[in-house]
Amino acid sequence: MESSRYKWTALTNTTLGIFMAMLDGNIVLISLPAIFRGIQINPLAPDSTTYLLWLLMGYTVITATLLVSFGRLSDIFGRVRLYNLGFAIFTFASILLSLTPGKGNTGAIELILFRLLQGVGAGFLFSNSTAIITDAFPTSQRGMAMGINQIFGIGGSLIGLLVGGVLADIHWRLIFLVSVPVGLAGTVWAYLKLKETSALVTQQKIDWWGNGTFAVGLTSLLLALTYGIMPYGQSKMGWGNPFVIVGLILGIVLLVAFAYIELHIEMPMFNLDLFKIRAFAAGNLSLFLSSIARGGLQFMLIIWLQGIWLPLHGYSFEQTPLWAGIYMLPMMIGFFLMGPLSGYLSDRYGARGFSTVGMLISAFAFILLTLLPADFSYLPFVIILLMSGVGMGMFAAPNTTAIMNSVPAEHRGASSGMRATLQNTGSALSMTLYFTILIIGLTQHLPATMYQGLVNAGVPAAASLKIANLPPTGALFAAFLGYNPMAQLLPTTILNQLPAANQQLILGKIFFPQLIAPAVMSSLRVAFYISAVLSIIAAIASYMRGEKTESIH
Repeated sequence: MESSRYKWTALTNTTLGIFMAMLDGNIVLISLPAIFRGIQINPLAPDSTTYLLWLLMGYTVITATLLVSFGRLSDIFGRVRLYNLGFAIFTFASILLSLTPGKGNTGAIELILFRLLQGVGAGFLFSNSTAIITDAFPTSQRGMAMGINQIFGIGGSLIGLLVGGVLADIHWRLIFLVSVPVGLAGTVWAYLKLKETSALVTQQKIDWWGNGTFAVGLTSLLLALTYGIMPYGQSKMGWGNPFVIVGLILGIVLLVAFAYIELHIEMPMFNLDLFKIRAFAAGNLSLFLSSIARGGLQFMLIIWLQGIWLPLHGYSFEQTPLWAGIYMLPMMIGFFLMGPLSGYLSDRYGARGFSTVGMLISAFAFILLTLLPADFSYLPFVIILLMSGVGMGMFAAPNTTAIMNSVPAEHRGASSGMRATLQNTGSALSMTLYFTILIIGLTQHLPATMYQGLVNAGVPAAASLKIANLPPTGALFAAFLGYNPMAQLLPTTILNQLPAANQQLILGKIFFPQLIAPAVMSSLRVAFYISAVLSIIAAIASYMRGEKTESIH
């Protein structure tokens, strides 16, 4: 009876931890305008790009690089012990974020540092939650338990968009403060109620070389990819930046070295022989591909809604973050409907059918998104978002359960860390991929459209040409943040010389969205096609896992 009660305690607490970690991973995505206003930084200023990217991606980068190491350390020192530590760190960092004292550049740096610390805490939560659940539940109930955990995890990332929009409308500090009471309660609860139910691998030595090469290599690679999408010198992107080139080379070399070390060391941080297990390898490959396909989806939809669709439908730029979260609710509903059900049914019928069909539904949803115009009717958009959420729900829990069921008990911590690492790394790569596609598309299509639009609005040709040839990063971030940048792009002297009607047109809700819509939509369609192809490959990989997986205890 005590064991039966404990498994629900373990599920409830770890689900709460994952929910908060995922919510905080995405809450900033839609709250950046309020945060930048709160610390008194102009988000469209050239030197603000670095702050914006670090606030946007730093959390994901730090968690992705630490998850495997944390997972293996948990196998050695205790999954519950390090999970509890992670909850405490996460809560402490949330308190620091809500109390950030600085303004301007100092405030931005403080936020980034506290955000990275929060990512460390989230890393402990991500790397141990599924392992703790796997330890606590019998095989026949793991799919159901994972379904609940996954639904609240991914649900947290979707709810983060809505909560971020609501709280940003009130005060930017609430964006971080919302995690504090829940984090405090969850931390105390975890320390009092969670207990170790697995045998620790106490004789294991820490693989310092493996930990070092993996953490530094992945960090270097992700940082290089992040800075590659920023302007460098006269170039509109940073792929020619020596820092980016060195970072890419160093990252690849160190990750190759990591694989070599793990294959030859006596006690590796992560046993790469686990990839010889068909269900483990296929599950992680499909997870990685689906994360690349889906990781930037919310980012792309936010740009579409905040930068184009909502202003065209009469919403002020200040209102768009909140309403973007509201209009994306159908995706969350689809996921909440299908996630627990597919997890429960996968206990009886296996993961292959559910996860494969889920990825095929996702691919179909991506293809349907390419057919929508910039100013779409909302009903088809709702149906596509609902379909996308259903596909996500069908895939997530069965795939995670199959991965965790396929590995020996003593490797569950490291396996959970590797699964979460591949998911977070895929999401980071997805953001970089989508950013790159958008910037390339804007570089090719925006200057001519911007020039013609400004000239037609009465702006002198010379000034129009200068503005049209500025790096497109500013226009991209403006669309993402729900800003109309025209007042800052146009010198006040020129703007004041225009007739009042022309000024009103340029600074209104319609002008900027109509200017960027053709360039943004051409890029979005390319990105959605790529995501559809990746989803189909993920479906094939998922199908290749074989029939109902036999669990390894």
